[in-house]
Amino acid sequence: MILQVLKFAAISVVGTGLVALGLIASQPPNSLEAGDVGLDFSDLTGGAEVAQTSVSMRDGFDLQIRDYPNASGPLLILVHGSGWHGHQFLSLAAELQQNAHVVVPDLRGHGPKPGRRGDVDYIGQLEDDLADLIATFAKPGQKVVLLGHSSGGGLVTRLAGGEHGALLDGAILLAPFLQYDAPTTRTDSGGWAQVLLRRMIGLSMLNMAQITALNHLQVIQFRFPKSVLEGPLGDTATSAYSYRLNTSYAPRRDYLGDIAGLPDFLLVVGNKDEAFVAAEYEPMMSAVSEKGRYVLVPETSHLAIVDAPDTLVEIRSYLNGL
Repeated sequence: MILQVLKFAAISVVGTGLVALGLIASQPPNSLEAGDVGLDFSDLTGGAEVAQTSVSMRDGFDLQIRDYPNASGPLLILVHGSGWHGHQFLSLAAELQQNAHVVVPDLRGHGPKPGRRGDVDYIGQLEDDLADLIATFAKPGQKVVLLGHSSGGGLVTRLAGGEHGALLDGAILLAPFLQYDAPTTRTDSGGWAQVLLRRMIGLSMLNMAQITALNHLQVIQFRFPKSVLEGPLGDTATSAYSYRLNTSYAPRRDYLGDIAGLPDFLLVVGNKDEAFVAAEYEPMMSAVSEKGRYVLVPETSHLAIVDAPDTLVEIRSYLNGL
């Protein structure tokens, strides 16, 4: 009887593996044509560039950061959105330096010095990197706040619900990505993202069986405008993610559980957001957490929310209230 059970289990595992491999092989990445469908990058206003330095992570990787020191106030780490890097916060970081010690990393896999572009070593490494940044910069007794835009907001939410959640005293979420099937998410994030769904399903099946050898494979691609890819920073764009980076950059499948783990938080989103449904955040998130304050900014798009005047006012008010 025991041998029959073991034989059946082995056949089931092999069968599942073959199905998963078939799904993965059936959908290789293709060339995603650049175009105007998706996010409006003209809304990135930029700002004065700041020289980057590096901070050594637990594995020895030199994570690139921009540092805006302030002897008082909280430590505020700004976490950028998918495909881009800390450059998106040049203006906001300079403004917030009077309120906090601001640190802006280029997440591993991104920016001019990404390591392996679009990839990390394991699921959860981005959370470990943020924990290492906090350990490097936070002074004894200093409050720690993470601000994330888009997927960066998803990463902040993931960290809050995970093993490093106790490091946070506050969180600021600017139009956060919560999960592909959350009521806040538009189809393909408004044309910005193309998910290789069969690959994603196949790799998820393998991971459920503790098989991670193929987690380096790409599962999502991003549609950058030609003006970005052909511009002076085009070679710093990251146009595709591996399974392990993409998984690391978003809340867990139980995203409501991660939301419930957030400390007191501020959420700001534009009512003209192309990627997400702004009005859905509060009803969904308030059902699992009473710690949030929600602000809808009129006539503001997904990328423009970062530098919107109303956003700066709300962030400063939040920081002053800590």
